[in-house]
Amino acid sequence: MILIYLALGAVAGLLAGLLGIGGGLIIVPVLLSVFSYSGFDASILMQMAIATSLSTIVFTSVVSTYAHYRHGVIIWRDISRLTPGIILGCVVGVIIADNISSSLLQSVFAVFEILVALQILFSTRVSGGANYHKTGILISGGLITGFLSALLGIGGGTITVPLLLWCGRTIKQAVANAAACGFPIAVTSAAFYIMNGLDETVLPESTWGYIYWPAMIFITLTSVLFAPIGAKLAHRLPVDILKKIFGLLLLLIGIRMLLY
Repeated sequence: MILIYLALGAVAGLLAGLLGIGGGLIIVPVLLSVFSYSGFDASILMQMAIATSLSTIVFTSVVSTYAHYRHGVIIWRDISRLTPGIILGCVVGVIIADNISSSLLQSVFAVFEILVALQILFSTRVSGGANYHKTGILISGGLITGFLSALLGIGGGTITVPLLLWCGRTIKQAVANAAACGFPIAVTSAAFYIMNGLDETVLPESTWGYIYWPAMIFITLTSVLFAPIGAKLAHRLPVDILKKIFGLLLLLIGIRMLLY
């Protein structure tokens, strides 16, 4: 299991830095399989996978953000406008995730994964030009981002990157800003998943609320090493082609989760 967690962290870190859409879309389904194989209670599998995924993003986002900061592409004004909505959305997302069944949460995640895959594979990039100065747009976008991120265990880049592109930012600025938004998403969500899981009676040993700390530690060890590598590669590799490959992978994962 340790080797699986280490490999998973490496992949998640690369994705976080390279594509700006975070590793949660990979971490959650893999952890779901690992936790199920380990015999954890079926009623809390998705909650544990989501909470653990978000806890790793706390550290990955810091490293990835710093790497993008060194390239001078983060726009902190955008971050400050997105964050209030993100925090509120995260709180609502955790509350809902804690009060629905693990199987329903798995289906919701699978549908979202498939939709993201289709968006990556078939959509065209649009821009709204001068909309970036509208604070209300970013606050509302942050609210949606925080809600879906906390509900599904993702870093939020699948929402913030298209939003910021529409607002007139370049792809590098959007990816960098998405990485920075991962920190308030992960910290807020992880904290509430810990608190909400304290009274859960079927959790296995080695948990902090819904967070399974052995997985969190080993995933983080490699994710923080590979996140800056991904950020560097984002400025050198054909990211659009890599996104298409990633989109196909997400499509297969989503379909598998939905059927099984």
